[in-house]
Amino acid sequence: MFANLFGNKPTHEGRKLVAEGAVLLDVRTPAEFNEGHVEGARNIAVQELGGRLGEIPKGAQVVVYCRSGGRSAMAAQMLRAQGHTVLDVGAMSSY
Repeated sequence: MFANLFGNKPTHEGRKLVAEGAVLLDVRTPAEFNEGHVEGARNIAVQELGGRLGEIPKGAQVVVYCRSGGRSAMAAQMLRAQGHTVLDVGAMSSY
């Protein structure tokens, strides 16, 4: 597999990290999340992430996704700035 336009990683890498204990984070809106999401994902909309960073354990690895990759890229940048190791898989369908 190859990285997409947002520099996201192949699916298997994200699944492996989650299986090893990484936080799976869906940064779509609660309405989108309620319509369907990856089992085990936490939902914090990217618009709320700045005020809810304390919900992500310090030093946790995070695998992040959204609908198409734009919001997950923004969330990944915010999380990295807080010292998290982040894998942005982009679109939920890529996970």
